[in-house]
Amino acid sequence: MTATATPPRPTAFSAARTLTTAARVLHQLRHDPRTIALLLLVPCAMITLLRYVFDGSPDTFDAIGASLLGIFPLITMFLVTSIATLRERTSGTLERLLAMPLGKADLIAGYALAFGLLAVVQSALATALSVWLLGLDVTGSPWLLLLVAVLDALLGTALGLFVSAFAASEFQAVQFMPAVIFPQLLLCGLFTPRANMHPALEAVSNVLPMSYAVDAMNEVLTRPGVTGTFLRDLAIVAGCAVLVLVLGAATLRRRTT
Repeated sequence: MTATATPPRPTAFSAARTLTTAARVLHQLRHDPRTIALLLLVPCAMITLLRYVFDGSPDTFDAIGASLLGIFPLITMFLVTSIATLRERTSGTLERLLAMPLGKADLIAGYALAFGLLAVVQSALATALSVWLLGLDVTGSPWLLLLVAVLDALLGTALGLFVSAFAASEFQAVQFMPAVIFPQLLLCGLFTPRANMHPALEAVSNVLPMSYAVDAMNEVLTRPGVTGTFLRDLAIVAGCAVLVLVLGAATLRRRTT
């Protein structure tokens, strides 16, 4: 009886394999116009709706618009990434890919790169719309606003890749939103300053990445230049995104049981 040869496993992270994975994901998304619309148009539509909800109170739009400019991309990237990754696993595509010389780190990095490129486009569209068409008044540079929005979208991508490992269906992936996103939305300081919360809730908010995303947006909104607080918030959001991607690679499963 002849033993079946086992395909060689990659021994190190490969930029070439990562780029190949990213190109494949982008090619698939090209044929999914509904997902593209969700990624690129929904945040713009939500920002526009918000602007005209507060049509009689532009100061209110200025106060919360910058924060939501980071939150909307985070939410949409989380939703789309978690469902897309889960679909790869339930369809058997992920199992076939991991049977090839493709490591988990290559796969996760490829997905992060593909969706990260879309996050840049998404954030650029939403930022340009908010600042130059809807009249969002920011004291700092709009480019800093864009930088935070991109990092927030990348954080949403990382969280979506991570939670997809724990869902058995697309419905379950959506169910993770109330558990992962909604508590951060309530505690990030959007509705009330975090210092005004109950001490226990303030302590929880201090370890949630969305809190620092909102803080960074508020720094751009109210400060003319780059501050130490802004750099700290930016580093925390970026660090959380990288940490969650590493956890996503560690928990990635070949198939849904």
